Amino acid sequence: MDKRRFFLEIAYFGQSYHGWQVQNNAISVQEVLNSALETLLREPIETTGAGRTDTGVHAKQLYAHFDAAPVGILAKPDRFIHSLNALLPFDVAVKRLIEVADDAHARFDATHRSYEYHLHFHKDPFIYPYSCFMRDRPDVDKMNEAAQFLLGRQDFECFSKSHTQVFTNICDIRRAEWLWHNEQDLVFHITADRFLRNMVRAIVGTSLEIGLKGKPASFMQEVIKSKSRGKAGVSVPAHGLYLTEVAYPYI
Repeated sequence: MDKRRFFLEIAYFGQSYHGWQVQNNAISVQEVLNSALETLLREPIETTGAGRTDTGVHAKQLYAHFDAAPVGILAKPDRFIHSLNALLPFDVAVKRLIEVADDAHARFDATHRSYEYHLHFHKDPFIYPYSCFMRDRPDVDKMNEAAQFLLGRQDFECFSKSHTQVFTNICDIRRAEWLWHNEQDLVFHITADRFLRNMVRAIVGTSLEIGLKGKPASFMQEVIKSKSRGKAGVSVPAHGLYLTEVAYPYI
């Protein structure tokens, strides 16, 4: 029987993984997913993800596609998901199996992606792996003023990891906003058509230069125009970052 294309919606806690993508010398989410799929379907499986996440970054929603014949357990989505989850580690979960068109692509068809970065200001050992602890509260109004300079289609080379080979540094940011949750936890929400490596963590670090260290809101625009990673703030720790949504026109 001819193979068909399937999308998997997955979520994972990234602390134990060196990001999404398979690597030669470190464990990744893609590696454990491929291994579980091969065990379940009894054939070599290669997944393609919606994008990369860096070491230690979490995902509340990420899609990956793979090709297989729609027979056996693949013809029973609920049973397939249950069995696949039983094979996966506790910190990786499959939520949905979706049969799609043969030319559908988890990476190239995504219309936008959203991230959150979480900060907390009360020392709590139980939320430390999920959020970045800070002792001082920043000026959130000022950071939101600065976030307006991020909106639109621009060259964001200044926020990209150095020596990264990409076709373009142009991204279209559609949302950039800081919001208090429960008056104690501060979350940065950002949505764009695509992101560069390390981009969100560098944006958050630059925002904190404004919110904590007295730089004007216009410093954000100055950094963007400079196209210099050295001008931007330091990258904040990975464990506060979550990929929260990947959107497609057919899902």
